[in-house]
Amino acid sequence: MAVLVADNLHKTFRAQGKTVRAVEGVSLRVERGEVLAFLGPNGAGKTTTIKMVAGLIHPDRGRVQVAGRDPHRDPWALRQLGAVLEGNRNVYWRLTPLENLEYFGVLKGLAAAEARRRGERLLERFDLSGKRSALTQQLSRGMQQKLAIAVSLIHEPALLLLDEPTLGLDVEAAETVKALIRELAAEGQAIVLTTHHLEVAQQLSHRVAIIREGRIVAEDLTDRLLARFSGDQYEIEVAGELDVARRTRLAALGAEALDGRIVFVGDAEGLWHVLEALKPLPILRVEKDRADLTKVFLKLIREDVRA
Repeated sequence: MAVLVADNLHKTFRAQGKTVRAVEGVSLRVERGEVLAFLGPNGAGKTTTIKMVAGLIHPDRGRVQVAGRDPHRDPWALRQLGAVLEGNRNVYWRLTPLENLEYFGVLKGLAAAEARRRGERLLERFDLSGKRSALTQQLSRGMQQKLAIAVSLIHEPALLLLDEPTLGLDVEAAETVKALIRELAAEGQAIVLTTHHLEVAQQLSHRVAIIREGRIVAEDLTDRLLARFSGDQYEIEVAGELDVARRTRLAALGAEALDGRIVFVGDAEGLWHVLEALKPLPILRVEKDRADLTKVFLKLIREDVRA
């Protein structure tokens, strides 16, 4: 059973006497152990969709289920949600890390003793035990973000919503947080990730959904989506000089020698013929042109494309 099912969500608002269609027919699905990168430009309907998933806004039409229950009607479903919001709004700075975990654990319905036990385990897991009694405002930005994720997990939710989890972090702290997200997914945590850092989304996601003007314009496995927008150009680097005869043979196969590299546009079968023509020169590198998520995202939000 999917942890999150959002089916055909619609939401309109009235603003300055006009009807604004914020979300039109959005459907999402997230399985256990899956990271879904939910991406879109500002004003695309991403935040409205997330608020409907989290039970904060009622959809005009459509349904949401978290762990098989409706968060708009069933308080139990709301307890299956954990969230880390953008910025520093996730923890209390004048409490210690352990106090934050205890407080939010009780707020989520845990007994105080259980919240403390879980808090101690999370501090140890996230390498924060040495800071358990320090004020949160004294922690580094990276430690604060790890604490925010720990707080979101104190009640062991089925679904974790992460909004810009690496924003404002230095390189080392960002890599630590990304490694933590990968670990959580590997353990079966379902995660919805929203971010404007598309390289982070590409590194962490199993699946991508892109929203534009209230509609999903692409939704697929990350690797499959990137492959769909990648070209058929191969670049080959060899050791040694290409003689005239070999250059002529390569040209007949549709390959071109440029500045010490060979460029071939075609299918995999044609590539093997090119490699055969290069024998016995040592092959240093063969690389296929591959789209990254930034290129795919920009193409989809700028053009009238439905994928």
